[in-house]
Amino acid sequence: MKKLFGTDGIRAVAGEYPLDYPSIHALGAALVGLLREEGLAPDILIGRDTRESGPWMEQALVQGIREAKGRPLCAGIIPTSAVSLLTMRHHFNAGIVISASHNPFHDNGIKIFSSAGTKISDAWEARLEDIAIRAEKTGTRKSVGHRPHRAFTAEYAGFLKGSLGGGAFSRKLKVVLDCANGAAAAVAPGVLSEMGLDVTAIGCAPDGRNINHDCGSLHPRHIAKAVVEARADMGIAYDGDADRALWADETGRVLNGDHTLFVLAQSMVRQGKLRGTTVVATGMSNMGLETALRDMGLSLFRTKVGDKYVLEKMIEIGANLGGEQSGHTILLDECPTGDGILTSLKMLQAVAETGRPLSALTAGLQEFPQILLNVPVSRKEDFRKLPEVASAIDRVQAELAGRGRLDVRYSGTEPLARVMVEGEELDAIQYYAHTIADAIRHSLGSGLNT
Repeated sequence: MKKLFGTDGIRAVAGEYPLDYPSIHALGAALVGLLREEGLAPDILIGRDTRESGPWMEQALVQGIREAKGRPLCAGIIPTSAVSLLTMRHHFNAGIVISASHNPFHDNGIKIFSSAGTKISDAWEARLEDIAIRAEKTGTRKSVGHRPHRAFTAEYAGFLKGSLGGGAFSRKLKVVLDCANGAAAAVAPGVLSEMGLDVTAIGCAPDGRNINHDCGSLHPRHIAKAVVEARADMGIAYDGDADRALWADETGRVLNGDHTLFVLAQSMVRQGKLRGTTVVATGMSNMGLETALRDMGLSLFRTKVGDKYVLEKMIEIGANLGGEQSGHTILLDECPTGDGILTSLKMLQAVAETGRPLSALTAGLQEFPQILLNVPVSRKEDFRKLPEVASAIDRVQAELAGRGRLDVRYSGTEPLARVMVEGEELDAIQYYAHTIADAIRHSLGSGLNT
């Protein structure tokens, strides 16, 4: 059982274990040790989002890497996907992103990428944990004299502009962006404007503490309202590190990652660019997506939650389109991780080239009613070992029996249990979800956050 890494790297309150200065310093040194064990030069690229804890965490990593005789290079504030791409392009043997994605500013995290631009394997995470946990925590803050290399941001922007063949959009669409006061603010408005779009941007004034605060993909009502007021063609809401994107169509309806996969599957089939007949998603994706893809002659393969698991399955079966309902979308022919800005360009291209509004492009996806409850927990135990929880799960599964789906799991990034129930009748699935959530709350925690 891994002790530090969740489904998306390490995540915790910045300044507290395992994200205190000595532990981060030790992790940087441990990564150098792991790379050397693998016979790889310890050349490491580091990027971060806009959180106020980012600079000192970057300093801790740089110090730890250098003292272990590694070679760190910093890209500064940049989207997660850019670090993935640039690590691969420039033959770094590891890339690190300092970000807690959609979490509030007081949290932060560390995501580590391999030389292929993919998140490191579970096996590597376990080995890295073992080295870092056993290491003596001796790192104390000192100036390490590092500066960000701004050319990386320019190169990433060039990659985005070239992703549609280097040209501008065929129609001057009107788009509203919500950059979540995060990493997208430094890239997305400029790139989309330079490609001939009429761009209005909000959430573009990061101050270190306002990342994800009442903005971005966690609060899509703002982008929906702005789209209607501006009479825009589309609204796009990013999270703090810009690896995910959600949408509002021209009517103000909020759309999720399932809609993304549906629209892009249609577009890629039309262009002859979809490899095979399978799209990869997770257990959270709606049954409606499965039905809509089947009507197109395609199938949906589900993995456990986590974009790294989506990518692993895509590579295994040769698929080039996959993602999560939360907004991570992987376009494997162009980037080995979710990229919210790249996905934005592909969605806008679908609207521009078809001449159809986003509402029409998503009309073929009819979602089944779905309920997701987040239950705070004091600890994470096997649900099957908790009699009240196991009994509630068994009862609901028997009731659904071919007429719906149930997914009960722990968050990999927060102290939460997530209960997802999907079925034909809203009242019934609400009852089922609350039955299981109450059992979890009684067994493992207190309070219910829906």
